[in-house]
Amino acid sequence: MRRFNLSEWALHNRGLILYFMVALAIIGSWSYLRLGQSEDPPFTFKAMVVQTLWPGATAEEVSRQVTERIEKAVMNTGKYEFVRSYSRPGESQVIFMARDSMPSRDVPDLWYQVRKKVGDVRATLPAGVVGPFFNDEFGDTFGNIYALTGPGFDYAILKDYAERIQLELQRVADVGKVELVGLQDEKIWIEIDNTRLTTLGIPLQLVQQALEGQNAVVPAGFFETSAERVQLRVDGPFRSVEEIRAFPIRAGGRTIRLDDVANVHRGFSDPAAPRMRFMGQDAIGISVAMKDGGHILRLGDALEARFAELQDTLPAGMELRKVSDQPEAVRESVGEFVRVLAEAVTIVLLVSFFSLGFRTGLMVAVSIPLVLAMTFAVMHYFGIGLHKISLGALVLALGLLVDDAIIAVEMMAIKMEQGFDRLRAASFA
Repeated sequence: MRRFNLSEWALHNRGLILYFMVALAIIGSWSYLRLGQSEDPPFTFKAMVVQTLWPGATAEEVSRQVTERIEKAVMNTGKYEFVRSYSRPGESQVIFMARDSMPSRDVPDLWYQVRKKVGDVRATLPAGVVGPFFNDEFGDTFGNIYALTGPGFDYAILKDYAERIQLELQRVADVGKVELVGLQDEKIWIEIDNTRLTTLGIPLQLVQQALEGQNAVVPAGFFETSAERVQLRVDGPFRSVEEIRAFPIRAGGRTIRLDDVANVHRGFSDPAAPRMRFMGQDAIGISVAMKDGGHILRLGDALEARFAELQDTLPAGMELRKVSDQPEAVRESVGEFVRVLAEAVTIVLLVSFFSLGFRTGLMVAVSIPLVLAMTFAVMHYFGIGLHKISLGALVLALGLLVDDAIIAVEMMAIKMEQGFDRLRAASFA
């Protein structure tokens, strides 16, 4: 029985094959324009960090009463490569590493199971424990980073504008996450003078209790009418630094102001959190990450337009400046691939035309973009975008594709020289 020959069948059905070639070329071109583009491929970090704080506890107490219980809880999932833990005075850290063979699509469900298991043992942890806190977002890539600077502006005002910009950017298409970098926690510092306290005979605990009681938020009941329920609230919480300074403390039959025994001022955390500086100026960074499957070039254009609008809303002297521009890097990478493709087709055309003739060389030249169009269609179907890995693979495959096309037409030419007719030579190749 004669075997089926695909080449022979194609030559006998030229109209149908030509239709498929045109259709695949159109579909491939359409797919190429809609492929997601990014600098790096999406990847999943299969690690989670569970951090728990227990202020005042020794490392041994943290290990026995916190770390060991959390370790046993996460091990009950049974889907780990290893579990590594660290116990320090006042702090526990457990690193859960999922199995390397686990598919990325199953990792989010595993993180839910870990949170649930740790949540089950939360009630058994000692009083005073803060947390546990979970961190599994190690794969976020912030390709677009901007700096908001404002020499002479109060930090609180600069931070307020940065938060407004953060909310506005969440509405931009293809934006997955927006984070602020270099923020400093604002605090009210009450530096008590122990010498004054001792002189006045006021215990430190009395001052602490008075402050906590004055600024406590507690339910005060409600008043219910026939139409609505009116909440009752106790007046007296601190609203400014001056109110804290003037806060009365009663001790030993007399009343004194807080600023009589303490220095009250507004400031930031000490030691300071990591700061951001840009071009020698203090700044607040605005980092933008693209959502999965997004188009980095389209995101870059949308951000440029949005930041131009936002700059017009900022007060004079406050400026948004670009720090990192991932779309430009991706645009260069894709442009380089297009140049390589054009160079390959040109070189093949020249070599084929001079060595094999016009018609044979044209067959080789047409096969390259047609196969690439088919490849782009398959990439679009499986959700594979253009990035460093896929572009590198395409460049390597391009060399093999050119070589295969030349070998195929050269074999046809050789067989025709040996006396084969065109149909038999093409079927043989």
